[in-house]
Amino acid sequence: MIQLTKLSGEPFVLNAELIKYVEALPDTFVTLTTGDHIVVKEPLEEVVHRTVEYHQHKQLIPASTRAV
Repeated sequence: MIQLTKLSGEPFVLNAELIKYVEALPDTFVTLTTGDHIVVKEPLEEVVHRTVEYHQHKQLIPASTRAV
């Protein structure tokens, strides 16, 4: 789970395993595997960073030894 912020300023927690893709249009749109779309305040890079951290924590992908 990753914490994000709706455009209204309301924080929420998203199951990162449901993320299909993320776009900057210029707002950040998160498209889920369910077909739902969520617009968040965080920039695309931050959503990707939090998602990668989540997957590394769950040991679904290996931790990188280089800085991103």
